[in-house]
Amino acid sequence: MGLRAAILNRIVAALLPLLLSLAAAQAEDGAKLDGLFDRLKTAQAGEASRIEREIWLEWSKSGSPALDLLLQRGRDAMTLGDYSAAIEHFTAIIDHDPTFAEAWNARATALYLSGAFGPSLGDIAQVLALNPRHFGALSGLGMILEGSGNPQKALAAYRAALAIHPHLQDALEAVKRLEKAAEGQEI
Repeated sequence: MGLRAAILNRIVAALLPLLLSLAAAQAEDGAKLDGLFDRLKTAQAGEASRIEREIWLEWSKSGSPALDLLLQRGRDAMTLGDYSAAIEHFTAIIDHDPTFAEAWNARATALYLSGAFGPSLGDIAQVLALNPRHFGALSGLGMILEGSGNPQKALAAYRAALAIHPHLQDALEAVKRLEKAAEGQEI
């Protein structure tokens, strides 16, 4: 065995416990989210709000304190209406970790609020590819589709969000509104 192979074997041996602990942590996080989603489907409205907050907290954990700080700075910028700065923060996170769905979702929101609906849709697609249970992204998709004159597709997006989170208030209101509007149309 060459020197290079021996060094690589030592590196792999040294990193293996770390990699296994990260995989175990990811599985634990997935199990925690699975439990939260199971409870969300059967929860009463008050409990559903608490469970929703727990889910958002889990989704907001990147695994990196630096990226978590960037996420918070982006959210703070968005709260202040500085969508350009928010988009820059979220883009920096995505550049470092393109698998962090919540960074894509946050940027989709900032893009939407800045009026960039097409790019927002692109980011929503990425969120849903990474996290198909992201009821926030599905609801955002419904908003964009409804605003662009696609009520049937919007209704489908809102219903998909409600299948995951039955107490999602904005989606419930949107479904009622769209169903009522559809009643007045000829088939």
